[in-house]
Amino acid sequence: MVKGQKVVCINATFPSFIRALYKQLPVKDETYTIREVFLGREKVVRGGETATVGLLLTELTNPPDPFHQGKQELGFTSERFAPIEELPPEEAQAGELAGAGSDKAHAGYWTN
Repeated sequence: MVKGQKVVCINATFPSFIRALYKQLPVKDETYTIREVFLGREKVVRGGETATVGLLLTELTNPPDPFHQGKQELGFTSERFAPIEELPPEEAQAGELAGAGSDKAHAGYWTN
């Protein structure tokens, strides 16, 4: 998943403590645009040690993560979403120009 890509929410089941932390949550079967992709914690707990791919969505904004030193915005695990299109147009074109195996073919996959 990359910045600018369209995704659909496939899992919008959240425990009550998550509902209390977030201002806006995704809705199942709704379409969203990836605003940022980041490496996040598996669980929203102090000192969570495992990592996952996290997403910030253009259509949703949330408060800062209370457990993140840099106060990064609360995001969502990428596992809650399925891609609608493979790559946004600018990423697809960059991949075609760079060719398979090129470092540029993977540009934009990890942004802050």
